[in-house]
Amino acid sequence: MEPNYDHTYSVASNPVYYDNQNLHVLFAGKSQTLPLHQAGPKIYDYYLLHYVEGGSGIFRTEHRTYELGAGDCFLIHPGQLVSYVSDRDHPWQYRWAAFTGKESDQLVLQAGFTPEQPVLSIAEGSVVPTSLGGMMEAFYANKESAHLTSLGFLYLIIGEAAERLSIYSRLPGAGSQVKRTVKQMIHFMSSQYAHPISIEQMCDSLGYNRAYLSRVFKQETGLSPVTYLLKLRIEKSRQLLRERPELSVEQVAASVGLTDALYFSRQFKRFCSQSPTSYRIKVTRHADKSVH
Repeated sequence: MEPNYDHTYSVASNPVYYDNQNLHVLFAGKSQTLPLHQAGPKIYDYYLLHYVEGGSGIFRTEHRTYELGAGDCFLIHPGQLVSYVSDRDHPWQYRWAAFTGKESDQLVLQAGFTPEQPVLSIAEGSVVPTSLGGMMEAFYANKESAHLTSLGFLYLIIGEAAERLSIYSRLPGAGSQVKRTVKQMIHFMSSQYAHPISIEQMCDSLGYNRAYLSRVFKQETGLSPVTYLLKLRIEKSRQLLRERPELSVEQVAASVGLTDALYFSRQFKRFCSQSPTSYRIKVTRHADKSVH
């Protein structure tokens, strides 16, 4: 039996009329789309940023096609022919905001968004969803100050995008997309290793097929994502074993996202050729000798 999705749609416009300002948020909205809901192909005359809260779908530009899911953003550039369609089984739930103005082109360029690179995968704790929600609330309040409030939220979003995208925007060609994707994977693992995340969850978050991500990651790093994540966790655990003697081995394991202490000990021995307890005793003795 196919799941039923209730279509919801709400949008709030800026109570301040756009009159050729340097930067202006036009409106913000949110929607739970129906299966196979499609917008376009069409051209917009403003920037339109979407953040996917749940579900999945396909975003097509003049340059390529993206399969996107929860945690992904896509920015539609004015004058670009685009279309986007919700998945049949798990249709998109997303938020969006439209903005324009004389400074908008430069702002987007500074962030690293280009027609060739219009997609951003964000990490947990991102300001993007809360900022888009804040814009809607400000517009619903229908106060003149909502104009400035919405600009504040827009700068927060662009600032986060700049941090994530600008380092990739100078790299040419298809190789830059691979490097960008691998850097996003490394960033994801570095920020999420303390949680019991899986490679499947990371692939879902980045909106890519696992086989593809595993292949490009190994090409760039020489390691599989599974091995890289495990090595990262073991390295973080060594730091905790050295610096936090009050923590038990079980607590150290849990602190690096491995809830099975026995599995953690086996993997630690595999990488370090000794048990976590032996390692702690060894480094403690070495520290004591250094002091004396």
